[in-house]
Amino acid sequence: MVNARLTERRPVVRLDLPLPPEPAAAARARRVGLLGGSFNPAHEGHRYLSEQALRRLALDEVWWLVAPQNPLKPVAGMAPFAVRLAQARRTAAHPRIRVLDLEARFGTFYTIDTVRRLVAWPGHQFVWLIGADNLVQLPRWRHWQALLRTVPVAAFERAPYSERAMSGVVAHHFAGARVEDRRLQELCGMRPPAWAFARLRAHPASSTAIRRVAGAAARKWERGS
Repeated sequence: MVNARLTERRPVVRLDLPLPPEPAAAARARRVGLLGGSFNPAHEGHRYLSEQALRRLALDEVWWLVAPQNPLKPVAGMAPFAVRLAQARRTAAHPRIRVLDLEARFGTFYTIDTVRRLVAWPGHQFVWLIGADNLVQLPRWRHWQALLRTVPVAAFERAPYSERAMSGVVAHHFAGARVEDRRLQELCGMRPPAWAFARLRAHPASSTAIRRVAGAAARKWERGS
């Protein structure tokens, strides 16, 4: 979910999220994992990672933040935002996974700006969820070091990127902030910078593969029509 470079700023719209807990009920902050991306399209792998994060990080919810446009990906082949958002909501199909359009409604185009808005939300603690593939290319994101200093980060294993991720720029630069696996359930409430690498059994779903299959099917249909 990084960074759309747009020339027109969308109007800022009031965030429609649950109200902060009443003082009498605020025994603890709500623990939320943030999973950003194009979701082009959303698939079972996204839900699998989210379900693992809910359990292993002891989260109350995971929020899918569907980006209007990722500048690191071409516009060509990107489904319309409304289509991706609706498809993500159908795919999530989980009472503790919420699909939100916060970048479009906040008027923010960079992950760091969206996260800075969210961490100020009362009654909530957040952790950023990211796959090993995105951890590798994180230094291309705007103010990526500030992002690590704003919110805890949980990076999940994803072949074949895990080895590169663990020997890459982010892991090296923030080596002293890495959290041991046995403390994963504490990560969401930690003061950043704090990040962990979570081992994860591979899931076969891939947005790229899904688009490739869909494209091949469409071309076959066109040739036959």
